[in-house]
Amino acid sequence: MKAELDVITINGKEYVSKDSVKTDAPAEKLDSMPYVIVRTYSAGVFAGFLAKRNGKEVTVKQARRLWYWKGAASLSQLATDGTSCPSECKFPCAVESIDLTEAIEILSCTEIAKNSIKEVKTWEQ
Repeated sequence: MKAELDVITINGKEYVSKDSVKTDAPAEKLDSMPYVIVRTYSAGVFAGFLAKRNGKEVTVKQARRLWYWKGAASLSQLATDGTSCPSECKFPCAVESIDLTEAIEILSCTEIAKNSIKEVKTWEQ
């Protein structure tokens, strides 16, 4: 049975209380691929759907480079809670697919974290 949430509508947009949403629920998958954050040895940090892993080599679909983030103390918190300061994050556009050859950390994301990362405005110069 699905829990009922209290919803409030402001200017036509529906909102629910943060404490009424289960934050540790795993992120929704894409074609059975989990949403993850991957930290690499030298290419940086990426968020997206983990399509393939072979040792330290991974393929990430709909991948965004997490160039700079604020509003999370660590990647662990970012993968769990998302960012509390999305307007101050620098996440460039997503690429369809990226092969990363030196993955040293793969963190599973919650649904809240996935949505938070995806909702950060694309950073461009």
